[in-house]
Amino acid sequence: MADGIRVSVIHGDAYQIKADALVLKYAQSNYGLSRDIVRDFKTFDLYISEKLPRIGDYFFTESKGITCTKGIIFLGVNRLMQFGYKEIREFGRRALASLAVEDPSIRKIVMTIHGPGYGLDEIEAFESQLAGISDSISADDYPHNLSEIIFVEISRGRANRLRSVLDGLFPDSEIHSQKSDEFKSQKNNSTETLRSVGYDSNSKKSIFVAMPFAQEFDDCFHYGIQGAVNSCGYLCERADLQSFTGDVMQFVKERIAKSDFLIADLSTSNPNVYLEIGYAWGLNKQTILLVKDTKELKFDTQGQRCIRYTTIKELEIKLKEELSKLNL
Repeated sequence: MADGIRVSVIHGDAYQIKADALVLKYAQSNYGLSRDIVRDFKTFDLYISEKLPRIGDYFFTESKGITCTKGIIFLGVNRLMQFGYKEIREFGRRALASLAVEDPSIRKIVMTIHGPGYGLDEIEAFESQLAGISDSISADDYPHNLSEIIFVEISRGRANRLRSVLDGLFPDSEIHSQKSDEFKSQKNNSTETLRSVGYDSNSKKSIFVAMPFAQEFDDCFHYGIQGAVNSCGYLCERADLQSFTGDVMQFVKERIAKSDFLIADLSTSNPNVYLEIGYAWGLNKQTILLVKDTKELKFDTQGQRCIRYTTIKELEIKLKEELSKLNL
């Protein structure tokens, strides 16, 4: 691997990318792309549900033309609510190690990005996945013909944001062994991130964001809130209630309880947001309240931090200033 393994993030549909293998997780239940592919197999009278792997195992199958990859591998992982940064790093390592066993001749693989879709900090999650892949390469536990890894993301905005993260860690768009001269010449902050991310993530301060999950709030979250939170050194997490089955509120309560602080956007007076604020207050969590129009507030906020904003840039500036005052 003298020249390293090329790695990229693209905006697109994982079904349409030509490669030797598509890597998916099976979180002991089907979500998102994994769910869709299992459903598509069923339409061809191919029932793979009973073959899907338990935690620590994997299942490899030919794609049967359902995707543009030759094969699909499902890695058995913890249930979604327990699939955190450390587990994402391990997933990245296992992906390459499992393919090395199943088909050492593989040259190109497609992966999706795990974590952000159900609320984890997207930068921390992506860096954890990249670090796991780097672990596998450093341990010489990967298909030795592997030349390219493509991360495909359906959200154009997320693909653009995470492409910048990738460029920061691997400026030449290649992953090298940690023993190589190319790796040693990387910036110290990049090598330190790859050594620690995922393992040390739970020790980092985190902020839970309660806000409506609607497209109109996407830029508000990613550029107004997440940017400010990350720039102050905190993980920025939320809970996409559409990603779960079962006891969703239990997951939300666990996330709030583990967080060091809560930010809540009260715009549109979403009842779930008010519920999450009430639970945070019951735990004596510090909060910052956000609102576009104070007329939308449904209760007395006297004594609570409340930031009124009209533009995303104004929100970022005001929130960053407020966060800098915190003593978490």
